Amino acid sequence: MRAPAAPTVVKLGGSLVADAPRLRACLAQLADGAAGACVIVPGGGPLAEGVRSAQAALGFSDALAHRLALDAMGRMAEILSALEPRLVPARDPEAFAGILAAGRVPVWDPLALKAGHPDIPETWAVTSDSLALWLAAAIGAPRCCLVKFADRPAGADWADLARSGLVDVAFPAFAARYAGRIEILGPGAAYPPGRDSTRAAA
Repeated sequence: MRAPAAPTVVKLGGSLVADAPRLRACLAQLADGAAGACVIVPGGGPLAEGVRSAQAALGFSDALAHRLALDAMGRMAEILSALEPRLVPARDPEAFAGILAAGRVPVWDPLALKAGHPDIPETWAVTSDSLALWLAAAIGAPRCCLVKFADRPAGADWADLARSGLVDVAFPAFAARYAGRIEILGPGAAYPPGRDSTRAAA
């Protein structure tokens, strides 16, 4: 029997928390299968911003801030699953296939990365953007889509987007190592990403 294709990775930016109708609609459509088989990577949203604020006030290390931001992503995974019950938080990528086979959508909780990984710097250079690409490469996903607060400017490369803040500083390096298709989906793009979407690809 032929093995099922790896799912698409869909990263939902934490900024979508400020647009609850858009976020809820996106979750429902992903759960309905609009993007085919997929795994959701949650941004840390206001929880990660709380980590930034605490670090600025207290001066703890970037390594600790990174680990706390991973916790923020995990808590956002729980929040997204509370908003859409067909979403299931999953810490182990090996669990993705079973969740998908049950007709539900896994939402990645990156708890295991708190132990450290040689490919992932523990700094603010790496956010959920780069982690989505890292996960996509790790599971062999053919496509990684980032749902963002802004559209990708025409002609902008990954370095341009990192300088503008649309993606994180480490993203260009992670993108260079990822063999699949990368898409940025802002408010002007059709979303959730359809199975045959070609918008804003690199």
